[in-house]
Amino acid sequence: MTADRITTLVDLRARFAAVGDRARLKQLDRLDRHCRRFIELSPFVVLSTGAPGAALDASPRGGAPGFVVVRDDTTLLIPDAPGNNRLDTLENLIAQPRLGALFMIPGVDETLRINGDAELSVAADDVAACSTERRAPKLVIRVTVREAYLHCAKALMRSKLWHHESRQPRSVLPTAGQMLVEQTGIVTAPETQEEMVRRYQADL
Repeated sequence: MTADRITTLVDLRARFAAVGDRARLKQLDRLDRHCRRFIELSPFVVLSTGAPGAALDASPRGGAPGFVVVRDDTTLLIPDAPGNNRLDTLENLIAQPRLGALFMIPGVDETLRINGDAELSVAADDVAACSTERRAPKLVIRVTVREAYLHCAKALMRSKLWHHESRQPRSVLPTAGQMLVEQTGIVTAPETQEEMVRRYQADL
């Protein structure tokens, strides 16, 4: 360890207490009934991927509760939905088929963490399982669960994420259109918040 940096696992661990039995034993290698129920109730998940080199990505995905399909105790199906076509998550999974997922339920301070192997599936039964009256996904991220565990409530309790008093009016920031004009240098009339919402409605 240098004066201001921790560079070894030994130095890191020396600063923290040993892992307790509860934190160690809570990690499962499959989805139990509590994990399955959590996913069924969750309308929001953040997918974490990486590729050899430097490409890292944390991508939010959302839908009606249960939009992520639990196929069985070790298999999840995550439908792709229309986005900006950068395909950061999907390209990473082709290069390195590993994925981390953080599931959240509004009003619940605990989260559910899933780690596993992932593949991009266009199998008819996977697509059908994730199709709705509105659309069928172009592809499905099929996850083989390797690790599943509940994450404690401390982070969300500290942030008061679900508390009404934590909500900010949208006006605290410029519109997305205004920020993007400045960030990209593309000369165009900034899209208003109302125009953006109307445009997004077609792809929700």
